[in-house]
Amino acid sequence: MESVLMHAKKACPFLHASSASTLRGLSKSGMPSSRSMLMTRAQECPVMGKAIQTRSFSATAKPAQAAVVPAKKAFDYEAFYSEELEKKHKDKSYRYFNNINRLAQKFPLAHTASVEDEVNVWCSNDYLGMGRSPVLKDAMKRTLDRYGAGAGGTRNIAGNADLHLRLESELADLHHKEGALVFSSCYVANDDTLSVLGSRLPGCIIFSDALNHASMIQGMRHSGAQKKIFRHNDMAHLEQLLQAADPSVPKIVAFESVYSMCGSVAPIREMVALAKKYGAITFLDEVHAVGMYGPRGAGVAEHLDYDLNSRHPTMGNGSIMDEIDIITGTLGKAFGVVGGYIAGSAGFVDLVRSYGPGFIFTTSLPPVVVSGALESVKYLKSSQLERQRQQLNTRTVKSRLADLGIPVVPNPSHIVPVLVGDAAAAKMASDELLSDHRIYVQSINYPTVPVGHERLRITPTPGHTPEMVDSFVDAIEQLWKRHDFKRVDDWTAQGGCAGVGVPDAPLVTPVWSDAQLFPNKEAEALQSVLNE
Repeated sequence: MESVLMHAKKACPFLHASSASTLRGLSKSGMPSSRSMLMTRAQECPVMGKAIQTRSFSATAKPAQAAVVPAKKAFDYEAFYSEELEKKHKDKSYRYFNNINRLAQKFPLAHTASVEDEVNVWCSNDYLGMGRSPVLKDAMKRTLDRYGAGAGGTRNIAGNADLHLRLESELADLHHKEGALVFSSCYVANDDTLSVLGSRLPGCIIFSDALNHASMIQGMRHSGAQKKIFRHNDMAHLEQLLQAADPSVPKIVAFESVYSMCGSVAPIREMVALAKKYGAITFLDEVHAVGMYGPRGAGVAEHLDYDLNSRHPTMGNGSIMDEIDIITGTLGKAFGVVGGYIAGSAGFVDLVRSYGPGFIFTTSLPPVVVSGALESVKYLKSSQLERQRQQLNTRTVKSRLADLGIPVVPNPSHIVPVLVGDAAAAKMASDELLSDHRIYVQSINYPTVPVGHERLRITPTPGHTPEMVDSFVDAIEQLWKRHDFKRVDDWTAQGGCAGVGVPDAPLVTPVWSDAQLFPNKEAEALQSVLNE
């Protein structure tokens, strides 16, 4: 303590010059005058004065009070949901789901919420009506009785049955490939495949058609790979993008054969040639084409070499289908059940099987579904009747609507897109067809198609009779007259839209030729079957 005091007296001039009794006087309450003089001297000291000021401020200063922060309200989730949905309502992109129950014994009829209220379905993706075919149903009933309802687990855990392996073998054979792999849907198949390839191929670049399906787009996003988008079916633009890419990096050219909302068909031969020229592999989505095209229903790629694949339906026959690296398809449209698949080399299939989370961690398709798919694929490999009847009905509907000036988006496929050009009008047209004419056709709005390209998407089936076609065409004509919807001439006057009324548009040639629809001049016989 003595050493501390000595050090303080040396550091402070006031302490150094004052005696102990003088300092004690500062602490006494008496002798105010002398105390005041001492205080004045202390304050004049450069060291003690600063200490007295600091102490006085601390003694008189009021403690700072903490700022009052208003309590935060919890996030209002329900308000958020409402705001997001209101955006959909405002831009007319909100989706409405009709209660439609297809009747197996009355195809293509269905009933609504009331079983007595039957309607004619004109927009089903069960393109050939195989979903109600005895070929499928009988096999599925037997399988249900023998193996039960569910799969029991993922393919790795109790869900890998002989039926799955046989179906994959049939699909590999259908597409002239070494292997195939079945998924719960083709959305999952496309997502998983592009995600796995794009993330594992070092520096991979994916070249994607501008109109590719959402499942393909999602797979590219999940892959993290660089993506280059080329204008729809524009081979010059695709080559420009391929030329600019590093020749040494892996590349994938991803496209569809039939684009479901406009009905356009990809130039598959040109796509394959460009991919090979620049060292890329090809990814072809045949979802809307399997079962529908080709002598065995393998899709548009098979159809391009129709005669060759009819005579020699095996891998290695020299067809363009052999040149495509990856083909994906669905079991849920023309094949009539549910599920998706990929087909390609054995190494590629095993890679996706080993790394694809959508395959690995999803319960496999139930045996009852797989048995139906298996029988459908086998049956459509040999039967052309369903495909031919569907194509003839498509030709008839397109021709009848064209005669009335109803704006059908030109295309060579089985899709009949009728252009409306306004979201609210397209929804109203769909509603009135259902309420006034007992015809169900779903309207297609943004984001499935661009704003201003809204339409009715019509898909004739083999089950639509001539009388049904008459009723449908009459209903469409009444609708167009009642609301003065734009016809082909109106769109032409505006310069065209979505391919309708476009000046100097090239002539569209159907994928199915007359010779393929009517082999050996059997047109009259087939037409009589249609009229029965």
